[in-house]
Amino acid sequence: MERTLVKLPGIVEQARQAGVDLLVFPDATIGGYLLDLHHPAQADGGLPPAVELDGPEVRSVAEAAGDMVVCVGIAERVLVDGEEQRYNTAVCVGGGEILGTHRKVHLPLGESEAYRAGEGFDAFDTPVGRIGMLIDFDKTFPESARSLALDGAEIIACLNAWPASVTDRSDRIRNDRQAHLFDLYDCARAAENQLFVVSANQTGVLGGLRFLGQAKVVDPAGEIIAKTWAKGGLALASADVSADIARARRSLDHLAQRVETAYRTGSV
Repeated sequence: MERTLVKLPGIVEQARQAGVDLLVFPDATIGGYLLDLHHPAQADGGLPPAVELDGPEVRSVAEAAGDMVVCVGIAERVLVDGEEQRYNTAVCVGGGEILGTHRKVHLPLGESEAYRAGEGFDAFDTPVGRIGMLIDFDKTFPESARSLALDGAEIIACLNAWPASVTDRSDRIRNDRQAHLFDLYDCARAAENQLFVVSANQTGVLGGLRFLGQAKVVDPAGEIIAKTWAKGGLALASADVSADIARARRSLDHLAQRVETAYRTGSV
């Protein structure tokens, strides 16, 4: 964590010099991700360190961000009646303050041993437009992104710790089944809701997990307009967000043309 907090302001400044207004880091930016997806609480090294939203770690990111909008991932610690509860949380900061948060709702495999689940999806206003946030597995479910779109989100920031397949590993990441799904979900969520998706991901190896990278910016047509591939880096794109969304929805407006009475709701 200490190394990250020392390194992070330099990355923010590098992005600032590149003219970035919105910078999205991966899930578990501060403190790291789980070392094992099946039984994380039993992994050597234990669970990643957790921090409070109003603690010095998030405050340091907000100070480094300045007038930029920056999204980072943390393991959030909350004390309820003296008992610690943990969430996998995305935090958006700007102007020295927290602009919005999201607690991961969908917890795959053994994540429920490490975190409590969040309870919903809400967009919030920022200097770069109205943003909603997802955390990796959340984007597997179309309802997640659609909920944010219906709440007025123009940009979905998706913070990921998305690994290569642990059951059907490929020698080359580009051929990995999870690499295909990672890109597919990013593009589908952007196209079906006609908005921008900014998707960051961890890279390298942590514990028994090999992460895919493949950070990207996807436009409202579902086209990837910037991408990092498997190595660390910055996927940089420029857009007139409101104008591009309006253009995408000019003839076929997916949100306005829904037929809600035809859709099944409730439990299966």
